[in-house]
Amino acid sequence: MSGGSGADRVPVVVGPTAVGKTAVALALAAHWPLEIISADSRQVYSRLDIGTAKPSRKERARVPHHGLDVVEPGHRYSAGRFAADASRWIEDVRARGYVPAVVGGTGLYIRALMDGLFREPPLDADRRKAVEEFLGALPAVELVRWAGRVDPGFHGGGRQRAMRAIEIALLTGRPLGYWQAAAREHRRFSPWYVVLSAPRPMLHQRIARRAEEMVQRGLIEEVAAVLSEGHGTHAPGLDGIGIREPVEYLHGLRTRESVPEAIAVSTRQYAKRQETWFRHQLEGDILRLDATRPAEELAEEIAVAWSAT
Repeated sequence: MSGGSGADRVPVVVGPTAVGKTAVALALAAHWPLEIISADSRQVYSRLDIGTAKPSRKERARVPHHGLDVVEPGHRYSAGRFAADASRWIEDVRARGYVPAVVGGTGLYIRALMDGLFREPPLDADRRKAVEEFLGALPAVELVRWAGRVDPGFHGGGRQRAMRAIEIALLTGRPLGYWQAAAREHRRFSPWYVVLSAPRPMLHQRIARRAEEMVQRGLIEEVAAVLSEGHGTHAPGLDGIGIREPVEYLHGLRTRESVPEAIAVSTRQYAKRQETWFRHQLEGDILRLDATRPAEELAEEIAVAWSAT
């Protein structure tokens, strides 16, 4: 890596789901001695490989990945913990003389890592467990409503994000945003963003095809195996897009035939939110590329642009 790259500068490849981030990142290995830091909030969960679209074993053998299979499906994994873990992975990769490239579509993970770390305030374990049990019994729509009432900075999100906002507010007396602002450490890395995009019709086509392939490859059986371990239906690892739909089928709430389309619909909505986030929330050096082009061509352009900055 040359061409004026600072010691703290990190390439960050982002974009909506199914846009081709993994293919581009793997192609970059032809230009850099690369290791990938996955910034995907679903791929941290063990044994949920198909439903979270993890890189294949062959791809992982080709380029080492960090951030996959970090926790059990029944455990929560926060953006703050990701930032701490990813910072360590980045430093370890650099110490071995390799290039750490952050690759993923979870905006909160990217922000936590690149905007600086924050420490969670100390929480009483017994009270925390009691609050989690109470909140776990509430429907998602109720959780989101309460999160908005106790935390003015809560602007929407899924069940787990809402639970965390409520938990912090109730147990500390202050909203999560306060702790993030008050306890933020000095920014450790300077992001060099590569934002991949594709026309919406093409992205929707890729999403639909991937949803069908996931079911064909054994998604439902994969989820059934994890459920058989005793995890609840609202366990953090089972509450994401691509997993909750098979869970609903396995509990008799939808037909097997409806699973791929349900996944595709939710994924399209998520991809739209990701596109909006990456359009408005990133700051600093940004290279925006049309991901309809071959991954190898995009990787070459990225490598040239990196060396020129």
